[in-house]
Amino acid sequence: MKKLFLTLFTLLSVHLIAQQTETHVHDRYCRHYPESSDVPAFAWRSDWQSQLIYNYDVTFYFLDIEVNNLNINVSGNVEIHGKVVSAVLDTFAFELIPEMNITHITFNGINCPNWIREGDNILVPVIQRQSGENFVARITYGGTPPTGGFFAGVTNAYSSVFQKNVTWSLSEPFAAKSWFPCKQDLPDKADSVWVFLTTPIGTMAGSQGLLTNVTTLPSGKPRYEWKSNYPIAYYLISFAVADYQEYNVYAKPVELEGDSILVQNFVYNHPNFLPQYQNSINAVVPMIELFSNIYKLYPFHQEKYGHCLTQLGGGMEHQTMTTIGGLGFDLVAHELGHMWFGDNVTCATWSDIWINEGFATYSNYLAQEMINGWAAGQSFMISTQNSVTSQSGGSVYIPPVEITENNVSRIFNGRLSYNKGAAIIHTLRHEINNDALFFQVMNTFQNQFADSTATGDDFRMVAENVTGMNFVQFFDQWYYGEGYPRYSIEWYMAGDHVHLDVTQTTSSSTPLFEMTLDYKLTFSDGTSTVVRLWHDANFKQFDVPVNKVVTSISVDPDNWTFEKVNSIVVTVPQLDNPVHFTYGPNPVADKLNIYLTNFDQQSYQIQLTDLSGKIVYRVEAKESHRQLNLDNLAKGTYLLKLTNGTNDFTRRIVL
Repeated sequence: MKKLFLTLFTLLSVHLIAQQTETHVHDRYCRHYPESSDVPAFAWRSDWQSQLIYNYDVTFYFLDIEVNNLNINVSGNVEIHGKVVSAVLDTFAFELIPEMNITHITFNGINCPNWIREGDNILVPVIQRQSGENFVARITYGGTPPTGGFFAGVTNAYSSVFQKNVTWSLSEPFAAKSWFPCKQDLPDKADSVWVFLTTPIGTMAGSQGLLTNVTTLPSGKPRYEWKSNYPIAYYLISFAVADYQEYNVYAKPVELEGDSILVQNFVYNHPNFLPQYQNSINAVVPMIELFSNIYKLYPFHQEKYGHCLTQLGGGMEHQTMTTIGGLGFDLVAHELGHMWFGDNVTCATWSDIWINEGFATYSNYLAQEMINGWAAGQSFMISTQNSVTSQSGGSVYIPPVEITENNVSRIFNGRLSYNKGAAIIHTLRHEINNDALFFQVMNTFQNQFADSTATGDDFRMVAENVTGMNFVQFFDQWYYGEGYPRYSIEWYMAGDHVHLDVTQTTSSSTPLFEMTLDYKLTFSDGTSTVVRLWHDANFKQFDVPVNKVVTSISVDPDNWTFEKVNSIVVTVPQLDNPVHFTYGPNPVADKLNIYLTNFDQQSYQIQLTDLSGKIVYRVEAKESHRQLNLDNLAKGTYLLKLTNGTNDFTRRIVL
């Protein structure tokens, strides 16, 4: 709650609200990437993506590969089934980094020895195919992908607690090409995928879909045969291999009318593991049932949900089987939320990662609120909002120029993509002001873009269609814009109403946040009420009818919106004073906005004096709004005075 006790002096919210830094707890996020810009990028070549990959759509991937819990070697065969979408296709293109050695390529069963490499692109001359025709390409390959960076496609690690070696893949956003031949194009989801994993004796391997068979090969090695019939983005194809044990539970969403969803968990095969973590695994069951109720039925209910435990510092929402490094409530809820937002509906571009991470973080909030209770939800949201306001700028939408292989930390910025992304969804819910309608928006979005991709504007249009409201300005300021609003508030009782002068300044480049803001009015008898006031200007005056004496006012008592309150000041009526003014922000960093509440078209003088009485700034003005640039003044406390020669009004500011 952003609450400031009323006083005759200005109280600064900076003293009341603890700020959260950019260092987040791994247990809350898909924390497979750091946010620090000084972490070195993964050291493979950053090559252009051949435009030839867009001449076909992938219909099916079949990975038949050998992997090991002791190293990151990958070898085997991958089939890419596709359909020609260009007028003709005479060159088949796919992506695979140079460190992976290709030994054989066929296209529709015909050997293709004359393929060429251009960086990470493989170009294969083929017999010409026409638009609409299908094909099957088969690539035999093997090697050791580069490792040692946060963007490695395959990682190996050791659990000293449970004495297990484990290897897992992580392809988001650009690393699928480091371990299997693929087409890295978000809108082109494969219609289905098979992943067959041959592993060392005594190990198990998890992946997406259903485990249809475990075949013992002549060598004695097991082959785990996973098949999924749901559309899937390239980066959600995965594997994890270790000495696992299987522990299964079942969720029973209401819509299945007694039927169940398998929750299949591959966890370390150690006698101490399940006694310690069984309850944490079981906690996913009410989460699945909750999200199935408020969003739509779990999108992959005909297959499964589950976890593969690894040493990953966080989690990765691999479709139907999350790769996870811990089993805390927040991390499990976040990764599960991705099955709806990220997997069923995937961001259409990395600029719109909000579709994935903002909604998964908000799913975590909803799980806290609706499973653990209102107080738990409030704690989560306050932490989220404090993270957003810990810095002044930054947009949720990522300009395309910032999406590069060397700038992945911008895509997965915890403050912006995760926390601000979740906070603006919460603010949108407040603007809609009808939970049934809000969750209808979520359901419609999930159904309309199921098995596909969407942008932030796609979600906006769904919200507008369902609610009948216009959210263009909302998205311009919260999604594309930067920063957050700051408020300075003066109020007084006047008969049977309370009068408020509200000044909004902003922390960054967005000049104004049009928004509904809640005010809690506490009365002399101890009762209170909440009023919703619409702000569509930097300076607003409100007269709120009341039938009791107001003794205090607080802003946003239930933490629906994220803003900072610079001051709430009880003042006295100055309705006849032509130089009565309000101002903000206070404290001020460099620019101070002044608004005359009773401007009469006459000129007036603005002056600042230090506490010794020395005038340090003076200017003449003839408008109702004036902005002062004070960046040349020393930090400290000043008196701000406006006068027209007859009347004057003075307030205190802190620079």
